[in-house]
Amino acid sequence: MHIDWSALGSVFGVSLGISVALVALFTLGVAGLSKKETAQGGSAVAAATGAYVCFAACAAAVAYGISLIITK
Repeated sequence: MHIDWSALGSVFGVSLGISVALVALFTLGVAGLSKKETAQGGSAVAAATGAYVCFAACAAAVAYGISLIITK
């Protein structure tokens, strides 16, 4: 059995990077929602909008990953 270590390493690196990016994006969304609670006026709307954009990006990335798994 032959293991392609460079391919395994690249898959590991990409999956680690995407995982860290998704966690950071979700954390920004949660932080935006928590800022919305203390903000007033336009800044509360901006914080909520930013949080929802972060959550939508997380959902899109997860949906893309699932579609890659299903179609390949």
